[in-house]
Amino acid sequence: MEHPHPPSHPHSRPSDRVARIQADWRRERPDIDITPQGVIGRLHRLADRLTAELCLVYGRYGLGEGEFDVLCALRRAGEPFERAPGELAAHTMVTTGAMTKRIDRLERAGLVTRRRSDDDQRGRIVALTGPGRELIDRAFTDHMRNERRLLDLLTSTETETLEALLTTWLSRLENPA
Repeated sequence: MEHPHPPSHPHSRPSDRVARIQADWRRERPDIDITPQGVIGRLHRLADRLTAELCLVYGRYGLGEGEFDVLCALRRAGEPFERAPGELAAHTMVTTGAMTKRIDRLERAGLVTRRRSDDDQRGRIVALTGPGRELIDRAFTDHMRNERRLLDLLTSTETETLEALLTTWLSRLENPA
């Protein structure tokens, strides 16, 4: 009887969409090394799938990915849970223009407030409201539960190895020697 899950071997991986695309390219362009596509293509597909899974939780709280990011940045700032819009943009890696739209939506929902900065009357400060803090505390708890569910598809050793590899790769990409 054949084992239902044969041992994993790099050359006997089950065929997936990326593998089929690679096979097509090997046939059409055997002169090009398409092995990077195996990693990059799968990372793109994985990122798309993970984003969709994460957005399901955000949606339960009436939030998009951007609004969730803003509320998290304010919550992890600690008491009094506020930051300047430029600082929020830096902590969420979006432009200040996109940040303004996110803050507008959150303010209309009563989750944040804006006020003039005490230090600079031209500057603004964005702060979590009580309902905003309650919402992000619940949403973040569910978000972490969801991320745990997704990571539990791997063993703890696989997770540790993947995190180390991704940390190294990202560091080298962001800080070239």
